[in-house]
Amino acid sequence: MNTFVAQAPGRINLIGEHTDYNLGFSMPIALEERTTVRFSPDGSDRITLRSNEKGGGISFALTARPGDVDGWSAYPAGVVWALAGSGHPVVGGTMEVSSGVPIGAGLSSSAALECAVLLAMNAATDTNLDRIDVARIAQRGENDFVGAPTGLMDQLASLHGEVDRALLIDFDDSSVRPVVFDPAANGLALLVVNSNAAHQHSTGEYASRRESCTRAAHALGLGSLRRAQGVEGVLDRIEDEVDRRRARHILTENQRVLDCAAAMSAGDFRRVGDLMIRSHASMRDDFEITTPHIDLIAESLVEHGALGARMTGGGFGGCVISVVPVADVSAVSDAVTRDIADGGFPAPTVFTARAGAGASVK
Repeated sequence: MNTFVAQAPGRINLIGEHTDYNLGFSMPIALEERTTVRFSPDGSDRITLRSNEKGGGISFALTARPGDVDGWSAYPAGVVWALAGSGHPVVGGTMEVSSGVPIGAGLSSSAALECAVLLAMNAATDTNLDRIDVARIAQRGENDFVGAPTGLMDQLASLHGEVDRALLIDFDDSSVRPVVFDPAANGLALLVVNSNAAHQHSTGEYASRRESCTRAAHALGLGSLRRAQGVEGVLDRIEDEVDRRRARHILTENQRVLDCAAAMSAGDFRRVGDLMIRSHASMRDDFEITTPHIDLIAESLVEHGALGARMTGGGFGGCVISVVPVADVSAVSDAVTRDIADGGFPAPTVFTARAGAGASVK
């Protein structure tokens, strides 16, 4: 019996939050941490899941429909459902899942799992799909089976990652352009502070932000907010105050992504840091997806020497990222940990990250 092994990384979004479903821009990196799926087909009509974290023995039928499977196993079931629904073959068997991507931290552990499952299944059935098609199938599974209305960024980042490169994604055409991201060459490190406050994408807050953006676009007579990019005075035409602030975040965040790509290409990390600070303020004030806990972490990082800091991920928990001089990583980490404890919040997990390679099949 053959075993097919696929790996897919989590991701950190450097800048560009909630822009993907608005057909804007974002700039993630793939992480070195990844999820591995070992798939052993057995000719049955079911898939059995075993996980190093979640245990084993969970199974679902290849014909499972939305609503039939819940919990973490809904993600593999969803992408198998979406793959079959796209007219591609699926087969039963056992999937052994192991992951080094933190769960619930806003680092896209779900997309890593989805992409690894799809690549392992496609290898087992000798199905060749381009990476954008794989990303769209994974997104459909998460949207329509799991019920999480996420955009396409997580899957594209997991599939297209490159070592020491960020990925400038234009969601208007799903294009991905690598941008040099090598803070170490500039004496810097990407420091990640996991708040250990899990966020929930499938809760109503994420969906409500998406609905607000849709309303704002419709108020402008546009199919998406991307069409409003660069139009002078466009925000004044949105009467609803909340929808106007949501749209302002999207339009200003798109420009920050482009400015950040230019700054990184020029090695101007002070500019990168400033853009990160502005991005966090926009998420806090206009999009309202941060929390007092997350805001404290971002403020503390900058106060103690980071060039910039911002929340990463869909919001309401997860991680804060920052650019910190390598020589100051230990001191900044200790100071932030003390500030978090003084604020009465749980102890964080602090680590450095580097842009890693994308998904692969062994």
